[in-house]
Amino acid sequence: MTLLAALAGFGTSLSLIVAIGAQNAFVLRQGILREAVGPVVAVCAISDLVLITLGVAGMGAAVTAAPVTLTVVSVVGGVFLLGYGFLAARRAVNPRGMALTAGKVGSARRAVVTCLALTWLNPHVYLDTVLLLGASAAARESGRWAFGVGAALASVCWFTALGFGARLLGGVFTRPVAWRVLDSVIAATMVALGAVLLVGAVGTGT
Repeated sequence: MTLLAALAGFGTSLSLIVAIGAQNAFVLRQGILREAVGPVVAVCAISDLVLITLGVAGMGAAVTAAPVTLTVVSVVGGVFLLGYGFLAARRAVNPRGMALTAGKVGSARRAVVTCLALTWLNPHVYLDTVLLLGASAAARESGRWAFGVGAALASVCWFTALGFGARLLGGVFTRPVAWRVLDSVIAATMVALGAVLLVGAVGTGT
């Protein structure tokens, strides 16, 4: 029963995180650049572990009871995503090969700060982990913590595979045109998500 609950948590978690989004797009880009991949993967996995633990512990009800919190996060996160999307669009206009973009001083610190913002300023992260995974775990009663362990393990496996597996694309991204395509996709993703968050926040506030 415990194993089945863990497997269910693993599968449910993967179904929620394996999708194009701000966090995954950033991890992919860092993996291709081979810049601060370990710290970025760790930030994503540890953040998910904390949020999943809160969800399994029953914090979903508290989040639901204070919708203004998600509204504030939506506004701040939306503005941040729009800004990051603008930077990605600017990179797409003037792309450079990987050899010219990698290894910048302070890139690890910037990467970690950016990753923290993309994770904790995205209300969809709370909806997926604290609310959806938390509710799914609660439905399993005595097996809820096994479900949570499986969900957290899925996050670790996914971000590790995405971050460190992205280097296999390194040969492709020695060409500026490849970066133009990737940054264009990232820009479109960030701007779209940012707009959705802001529109949703305005709709909630009215």
